[in-house]
Amino acid sequence: MTSQNPDGPTPATPDESAEPQNEVTALTEPREGVPLVISTAEGLQRAAVALASGTGPAAVDAERASGFRYGQRAFLVQIRREGARTWLIDPEPFDDLKIIDEALSGVEWILHAASQDLPCLSELGMWPDKLFDTELAARLAGLPRVGLAAVIGNLLGFGLAKEHSAVDWSTRPLPQSWLGYAALDVEVLIELRHELGNVLSKSGKLTFAEEEFEAIREAGVSEPRVDPWRRTSGMHQIRDRRQLEAVRRLWLEREQLARKRDVAPGRLIPDSAIVAAAKAMPTTVPQLLATNGFHGRAAKREAPRWLRCIEGAARAENLPPLHLVTNTPPPPRVWPDRDPVAAARLSTAKARLATMAGTLEMPVENLLTPDTLRRLAWRPPQPINAGAIAERLRSLGARNWQIEMTAAAITDAFLDPAPLPVKGEKKPDDGPVAESGP
Repeated sequence: MTSQNPDGPTPATPDESAEPQNEVTALTEPREGVPLVISTAEGLQRAAVALASGTGPAAVDAERASGFRYGQRAFLVQIRREGARTWLIDPEPFDDLKIIDEALSGVEWILHAASQDLPCLSELGMWPDKLFDTELAARLAGLPRVGLAAVIGNLLGFGLAKEHSAVDWSTRPLPQSWLGYAALDVEVLIELRHELGNVLSKSGKLTFAEEEFEAIREAGVSEPRVDPWRRTSGMHQIRDRRQLEAVRRLWLEREQLARKRDVAPGRLIPDSAIVAAAKAMPTTVPQLLATNGFHGRAAKREAPRWLRCIEGAARAENLPPLHLVTNTPPPPRVWPDRDPVAAARLSTAKARLATMAGTLEMPVENLLTPDTLRRLAWRPPQPINAGAIAERLRSLGARNWQIEMTAAAITDAFLDPAPLPVKGEKKPDDGPVAESGP
């Protein structure tokens, strides 16, 4: 289970390699030994029959080759079900794994950080009819660390090594030690699911979790982003439309070449090199190769290719706009100047939700996503009342439990926001201010 997320920033996941607080028993070997990898049609059929005859939920995981290969496809799928043992499946020889999906029809799937693995499983024709996400469950349960190893250590008392999490899973044949690691990722997921279910049930948060899981399942795979090249790291440095066109051409050319060679785009040239070249707009190969980031075999061998992109940008007549028209609110840091009332609404609501999240013992971003609150605070419904706030939350994708928990507090905050401190004014909790010198 690789942990990279190409769809943008998410709340930080604690270090999975950190040692759990409790005494643990190391998991070093799958209980039935390391399974053979299924790579033939006959083997896939056996796996499907065995999984269909198993009982209870199925623990599911996938390993990708993020940073090595193009895209986010799975290079190994691990599934465990009671009565069916663990199966390791190599997806590469097959057009899809729909036979496995059919074998698990109606079965609950247990995944850790499901949003990371579901897209690559979907590419294989697999999608759950019911879902339990152990990482999300751990967040809602208020566990201090939510990485798989930490949660297993905390709740089950087992130590799970994570030394192979960032390896190249497209390697063939896969080393035996990697296969053992992959099998252990699903070894105790079923037990972990039951323990987390008990924790959530005792705290009254099981229905919250079930709504969250179903929302993930129903959402499906996200649509491709508009102009994905605009997410090039370091784009904030670009202030000129012609430079922006250079970024666009370099990004698209790198994407096409990466797809053709089946390598991660960053292994050709990094984002930093694209931005540096767009800012410098070199006109010769030596100038290009002297630009920061343009080193390595692909940068040098394909230098004429990259230079053509820059030359094309220099001649282009139809340049892209620096910014796309969007309905998203501006960054909160500018709210006090652009709309002080909205800034006060946001500040007051954030404080109240943070207090509520502390009482519920869960991260505030799980109580309500920051983006949802920002959109609501920037342009709230009129008139402001609990019913209108609830409807607006629902239209923004908030779940029923989130609406029930937060609508009244947000309404009160919006109707009576605390005034923002005057710039330079000492806040009550700032402590003493040092006297300035003469």
